[in-house]
Amino acid sequence: MTTPLRPAAAAFNTVAPIFDQRFGQWLSVAAQRCAVRTALLRRFPMGGHILELGGGTGEDGLFLAERGFNIFLTDPSPAMVSLAKAKLAPFGAQVEVAGGEDLEDLASRYLSTGGALFDGAFSNFAPLNCVVDLETVAYGLARLLKPGAAAMLVLFGTFCPGEMVTEVLRGRPHLALRRLSRVETPARLSKHAFHVIYHRRAALLRAFAPWFVLERRLGIGVMVPPSAAEPWISNHPRLLALAERMDRVVSRPMAIFGDHILYQFRRNAEK
Repeated sequence: MTTPLRPAAAAFNTVAPIFDQRFGQWLSVAAQRCAVRTALLRRFPMGGHILELGGGTGEDGLFLAERGFNIFLTDPSPAMVSLAKAKLAPFGAQVEVAGGEDLEDLASRYLSTGGALFDGAFSNFAPLNCVVDLETVAYGLARLLKPGAAAMLVLFGTFCPGEMVTEVLRGRPHLALRRLSRVETPARLSKHAFHVIYHRRAALLRAFAPWFVLERRLGIGVMVPPSAAEPWISNHPRLLALAERMDRVVSRPMAIFGDHILYQFRRNAEK
């Protein structure tokens, strides 16, 4: 009997066939993705064995694979995994259906078959905001990563002025303060309802503290507008280019205001 998909996975499963076409053309998404990729390349060892959580259609995994990294991509959506597998097949990458909630089980299966520990792990564009219990994610990563390896996790920021302004201007003031919620918040994609939770920095540190130390955090999209500003911002490339340059200056001191925040954790010595 097939196990039903979790609500978030079902929503993204539905949009998988059009996901790249819909979001790939948005320049704000490309700008934020570029900032994350730059950070990944700076931290991961060249040619390293890298685990991706919530890899979607495989765009970031493909970017790294083309640069010589050995990628193991996971995502809870079977349709997303199918698309990622086709992209990554020429590079011999491993691709598997698994969500953040499944990471402990994945670690047990992977290690029982003699799988090598990873040189790093990452997650882009906030799939972990669909996972309530981050301690499960942290423990799974701790089992899979080498001591000293980095876990580069991009989550939604919890206080994003850019989104607040955008939602008010779009006539949706009821959404302007949604990230201030400390409980699961309703979301919708392609008529599928699910929930997200806006994890606070303190909650992340508690979940990861037994096995990881936070090295730094970077604001992703402090000045670059969130996707809620699309397609308007894509029609103003000069303004967006200016916002990107400003982001490179303020991403660390103003990380708290990012549309997303990249949390760069380092695996402690084995515990």
